[in-house]
Order: sequence, then structure tokens, then C-alpha cells
Amino acid sequence: MVYWHKLRNHAHPIVIRHMDAITNLDNQNQTTRQRVLKTLLLRQSCTVNELAEAVEINPISVRHHLNKLEAEGLVHSYEERHGVGRPRRLYRLTESGRELFPTRYLRLTTRLLSQLKDQLPSTTINQLFAQMAKDIAADYEESLRGLSLEERLDLIKRLLSQEGFSVEWEKQGNEYLIREINCPYLQVSQAHPEVCAVDQTLISTLLSLPAEKVRCVLNGDSHCTYIVSSQAKE
Repeated sequence: MVYWHKLRNHAHPIVIRHMDAITNLDNQNQTTRQRVLKTLLLRQSCTVNELAEAVEINPISVRHHLNKLEAEGLVHSYEERHGVGRPRRLYRLTESGRELFPTRYLRLTTRLLSQLKDQLPSTTINQLFAQMAKDIAADYEESLRGLSLEERLDLIKRLLSQEGFSVEWEKQGNEYLIREINCPYLQVSQAHPEVCAVDQTLISTLLSLPAEKVRCVLNGDSHCTYIVSSQAKE
């Protein structure tokens, strides 16, 4: 899910228009509860007033839905200081809440990327994915300081696990093999292989070493594998 939100943060105006349009997709056929959940899915976190504006109902009704969703463990709230004055309360989906959307979310992502590729040059699309990966890596810049190569590999394993990957790594001589046993974005990457560049760029950036992709499920392999040489820095 991180990738989707980073995509919007660094998106071209055309991209943002399409992503915001998804929030209102088929609203007439959705309950208010579904629209609240979907808005939180796409925007990551919102205040009551932001949700009320997006869903087009009054804040009191939004708060009523949020209280129910929070009691069911689908949403949780937290306070965030925003300048001077009282902190604001934000709402976001829990893991259980995000799990309500897997199939539809992938379908929408595939449609979105198809539209973007029709309207933007391939270089812009590739730059967008590269920037996403670099921005995700930047969030971990402080955590990386002082870490050994193998500790960085463990961090990558945890980070990709949060995205739904099953990752393992092993050392073979002077090289490290990073295996992605499963790919949560397989359906998207089959139509848009550019998505694969995010993982490769992220791994390379976090390790400060080039990661070479030697196996790929899109080529018929059982899993994706990257090789990193520990001698590359020497």
C-alpha cells in the first residue's frame, strides 16, 4: 500500500486527477460505509471533515460511521500536531480494513496505469516509479545509518513484507541472493511490467549497491531473484 500513496505524492497532475476520480467511482452503487473505507484506502489518512467532503455527507454522520468501523477493528484513529494549536485527529485503515479491498484495488490500479500510459510518455512513467522507490527509501534514511549490509538486507525483508511479499536472502560467496517468493502485484505487473522497477530501485537504493535481477516470475520463473555483490563497494 505504500507504493500507491507514494505514487500520488509524486504524481503528474494527470495522475492525480485519475487517482482522485477513483475515490468517487461507482459511488451511487456503494453504501456510505463503503465510500468511507474506500476514501481511507486511497488517501491513507483523513480527518472527519476531509472524509465528509469526499463522501459528501455531514461530519456528524461520518463520525457515526467511523465509531462503528473503529469498534470493528477496521479503522483506527490517532492525534497529529499540525502547527500551533490543538492536535487534529486522523483516521486510517487497519490491516483488517485494507484486506477488504485486495481484488478491486489491483483492478483499479491496472486500469489507472493503462490510462496513464496512454497519456504520458514512457520516460515519465519510469521516472515516476523510480521516484516512488527513492522516496520510500528516504523514509528509512535514519534507520540505515550504521547498519551493516546484512542488517540492511533484514530491513528490506521487513519493508517488503509489509507490502505483502515473502522475502528471503542468503549469502553465496561474495554475493547475496534476495528472493521474492511471492508477488502481491503479479496481476498488475503482468500488464504493466514497469511496476517491477520499483522493487529493484528500492533494493539498490537501500543497500547503496546495484541489484541485478536474474529471475522473474514474468519470464516463467517460480520467483523473482536479485543478486547483490558485496565487493561492489570495494
